[in-house]
Amino acid sequence: MAGQGRNERCRCGSGLKTKRCCGIERGPSAEELARAFLADEGRRVATRMLAAAIEHGPQELFSEMLDLPAHHYQLQLRLPRLLPPELEHLRAAIAHDNQERVDELIGLALAHVDTPSTRAHLVRELLTLIDTDNVHQCAAVAAIFDLTRHESSFLECALSEALAVSAGATTTPSGLLVAAS
Repeated sequence: MAGQGRNERCRCGSGLKTKRCCGIERGPSAEELARAFLADEGRRVATRMLAAAIEHGPQELFSEMLDLPAHHYQLQLRLPRLLPPELEHLRAAIAHDNQERVDELIGLALAHVDTPSTRAHLVRELLTLIDTDNVHQCAAVAAIFDLTRHESSFLECALSEALAVSAGATTTPSGLLVAAS
């Protein structure tokens, strides 16, 4: 049996054609919009990134970029209330300061949180910080550029910092120590 056509009356009884009612979703998905946003921001900041790399040493800029989640809470990944086992194991390794185990688990943990929407959220937060002059602009631009790459060091750092705070292994940017659960 064929599906309902776009120009037929909608089955919900509204009297409208299916294309004008609840029958067909139109436009790009949220994930497609997030990917497009990331690509656009990546191109836009590439020029600023190049200028920043020339002005500062590349290694210094990279270090400043990786420090951003430790200084700005909104740049830490939002963690689910109930952590999947991969995130919980990584959190335990961070709490016990076991860097070898952290390196081993980070890839599996990132697979649970690395989505275009997550990256787009971080880019929006970085743009807000840039607009309000609450961040070193060159480091923020480097982070935006890094978030457009397939393997993002900034995303890894944002996840690690969020887990470290939730485990009580470090303080929040405001200096509060979260009680580990």
